[in-house]
Amino acid sequence: MRSLFTFYLASNLLLYAPLALSTPVVWENATTISARAPSGSKSVIIQMFEWTWDSVAAECTNFIGPAGYGFVQVSPPAEHVQGSQWWTDYQPVSYILTSKRGNRAQFANMISTCHAAGVKVIADTIFNHMSGSDSGTGVAGSSYTHYNYPGIYQNQDFHHCGLEPGDDIVNYSNRLEVQTCELVNLAAHGAFLATDTEYVRGRLAEYANDLLSLGIDGLRLDASKHIPTDDIANILGRLTAKPYITQEVIFGAGEAVQPSEYVQNGDVQEFRYTSALKDAFSGGGISGLQNLDNRGWVSGSQANVFVTNHDTERNGASLNSNSPSNTYVTATIFSLAHPFGTPTILSSYSFSTTDDGAPNGGAGTCTATGGSNGWLCQHRWVAFSGMVGWRNTVGSAAMNNWVSPQSQQIAFGRGTAGFVAINNADSAWSTTFTTSLADGSYCDVISGTSSSGSCTGSSFTVSGGTFTATVPARSAIAIHTGAKGTGSGTSGTGGGSTGGGGSGTVAVTFVETATTVFGENIFLVGSISQLETWNTASAIPLSSVNYPQWSVTVNLPANTAFEYKFIRKESDGSVVWESDPNRQATVASSGTQTLSSSWR
Repeated sequence: MRSLFTFYLASNLLLYAPLALSTPVVWENATTISARAPSGSKSVIIQMFEWTWDSVAAECTNFIGPAGYGFVQVSPPAEHVQGSQWWTDYQPVSYILTSKRGNRAQFANMISTCHAAGVKVIADTIFNHMSGSDSGTGVAGSSYTHYNYPGIYQNQDFHHCGLEPGDDIVNYSNRLEVQTCELVNLAAHGAFLATDTEYVRGRLAEYANDLLSLGIDGLRLDASKHIPTDDIANILGRLTAKPYITQEVIFGAGEAVQPSEYVQNGDVQEFRYTSALKDAFSGGGISGLQNLDNRGWVSGSQANVFVTNHDTERNGASLNSNSPSNTYVTATIFSLAHPFGTPTILSSYSFSTTDDGAPNGGAGTCTATGGSNGWLCQHRWVAFSGMVGWRNTVGSAAMNNWVSPQSQQIAFGRGTAGFVAINNADSAWSTTFTTSLADGSYCDVISGTSSSGSCTGSSFTVSGGTFTATVPARSAIAIHTGAKGTGSGTSGTGGGSTGGGGSGTVAVTFVETATTVFGENIFLVGSISQLETWNTASAIPLSSVNYPQWSVTVNLPANTAFEYKFIRKESDGSVVWESDPNRQATVASSGTQTLSSSWR
């Protein structure tokens, strides 16, 4: 995982600040500081990867705040090297707050706008190195050369570990090498910043304090593994406030530097969690995910967890939006339902190569339940935003009523406030669940939303501590006390309505443009019974008479909202799903209807 991963993590190493050295602030031991953890009832973080400051501000107002997210994590706010690639943001050349994301005024406005919407802001930062080029000019016009960043750092401010060629790290079991040598030639064939020196520590503290003066609520410390934990503690001890801290420390078996060393400074990103979810939802079985605090990881109270981030979605180390069989979606539902750790959801964009920078000039744009202009806007997927409300409602309540009839099916409650069932199998799961929820009718927040006692998706009635439900294949249902109401239809992962209904039927023609090879065929499945309730074994075949257009006409109940996807069945019978999220549509009230799309 380290070879390709190291490049992106290394190139993900950033920023600091040019001002006078600050006087160290007396700060109690980090393990006693509750401010280091997300505070309040809203703890879910969105990583708004590569979004401009203006677009983050707008999204905080338009969706993120009202949806109940607690934090947005934004790209590094400092001048960096020029280039369209995403990783240029992670190669700083000065601490001027001008980058591809916007300028200082726009950054400050984003913070105040998000705060007004009830959302806190975490800045991605790196206390580790500068750029990876020998010389050049940054996006704000600052020039730099080998080990010389005028007014900031000179040769003596970097480690020089003496390895050749390039001083690259070779042996990860050697602590000194890991924390003084170089990741793929960053800092112009040199090494990491000398964070053990008074001058460098002061510079980094000045940068962080500048961000704090603008209202930043938290810091993500990129590549923390390559900085001694006590160096980080010293720098944090100079800060003028107590922000939430999350540190990137990638676990490596047998390596000298371990994640547990860094909990003294704040939360630690637990990459073993990411790997475990990938393995479990990719076929290993999800029934073993009940107790995650007994695996020898960083404890859940000190862990920042995610299904994927900007590095792992590119290097194959995690599930991502292109993972088959809705596993990315159902794993994220699990992450938001299970009490282990503080979860981060990635909101990113489609890319053709792993270097691709943000589309649309970095201005994030979304539809009601997804993305546009190349953006994915995962944070708007109904299954995700619905589970944010679910998590906010259950709070810190303990898990109960765990059940797992087989390795790919689990269900559990959180206190008396919420219940979730996740079906990672290829067939529907129909059963009666035991729950601690009070009697009443509850909206399924995976398939829709609730408003004024009505559900746009499914609803389930709890009576006497039980309710009966069918969880579609590769899907989930979730109910909680903050979303009561009645609805109809069958749930399906991904968002949107799956119910409604009216009189009569409408002939709906589905047209999908898809290229295949001999032996491959395209099929249709969806969230309602007419589309086989996500059952791939009985999926509806499409005709290839107008290849590469595939088509089929299905009679669907009028005025019914539903979700659907196309799947490709290989010659050996295996199934390949389109990328998430699910497609959504509402059947017309009468006549005929055509839904056209292309394979994704």
